[in-house]
Amino acid sequence: MAEIRIKGVAKSFGSFTALHSVDMTIRDREFMVLLGASGCGKTTLLRIIAGLETPSQGEVWIGDRRVDHLPPRDRGIAMVFQNYAVFPHLTVFENIAFGLRMKKLPQAEVDRRVNRTAELMHIEQLLARYSGELSGGQRQRVAVARALAMEPDVILMDEPLSNLDALLRLEMRAELKGVLAESKTTTIYVTHDQVEAMSLADRIAVMNGGYIVQADDPVQVYRNPAARFVGSFIGNPPMNFLPAERLGDGRWRVAGQEFAGPRAGPARIDFAIRPEDLGLADAGLRARVRVVEPLGAHTLVTTDVDGHLVRAVIDSTLTPQPGEVLTLAPIPDRIRWFDPETSAAIP
Repeated sequence: MAEIRIKGVAKSFGSFTALHSVDMTIRDREFMVLLGASGCGKTTLLRIIAGLETPSQGEVWIGDRRVDHLPPRDRGIAMVFQNYAVFPHLTVFENIAFGLRMKKLPQAEVDRRVNRTAELMHIEQLLARYSGELSGGQRQRVAVARALAMEPDVILMDEPLSNLDALLRLEMRAELKGVLAESKTTTIYVTHDQVEAMSLADRIAVMNGGYIVQADDPVQVYRNPAARFVGSFIGNPPMNFLPAERLGDGRWRVAGQEFAGPRAGPARIDFAIRPEDLGLADAGLRARVRVVEPLGAHTLVTTDVDGHLVRAVIDSTLTPQPGEVLTLAPIPDRIRWFDPETSAAIP
């Protein structure tokens, strides 16, 4: 069992607090992604779990063992880093076997594990080659295979695909998800790339300013953001936000239009809608087109709605022109509402 429990973990560097009393449980065999912008605390949290940083307070448990006082080698973990950290003077076989030889495992066991993980990562034909002769994508496969060969309780990954080109990242994402599901290993994966997070994760922990703002499955994080930050960070393009004024009896005025919304809350709140949830209609928000971006399968239109920037995703066959006025109608059950003071979602 490799459930990970983070209990009240905080980390300060002098007067700067990188993590504020984080509590989180990663279930056994779960693929958890820590997602956020640079400086949000995601890598610091990963390094604390790995034993590369010491928490200022709090506890880290892996299974039934408290590990925050243990060195990395005694935690039952393996790590894959952004830089591949493979040895160019060793063959692919010896790179994968490196940790196994450090543990002084019998040669037969080394052979079994190396061959198994090489097959999983589709690099069995490269075992005799030197890693310095490999492409970036192949070296990254070697790094993942080396981690898997250790048969760890937990694999920690710190932006492992960020050095690959777009096509290789797409390929590696699909393979990683399949391989780690097959290996049944608990995984924590750090990234700033929301596409990676959405496509890989069983759950996403969205981090901001040293806090976990929301931890949920990808669909819930996307459709029901717990805070305005999540809605503005997840999605490309992100959510649109417009100020809303209470009219009474659950009715709200948004850019001169009335919408049904929360019956409780402050007098002014924020109306939010995703660009793909806006359609062209006869009644709705009056939007003056500013920029039109054809993107193949669809067209992204940036508009001005009552002095606020609003983006809409429309059919690629439509060709609005800058200056043209459109009427954008939100899908009613896709509208979300946020408290502008706390940024929390209002049900």
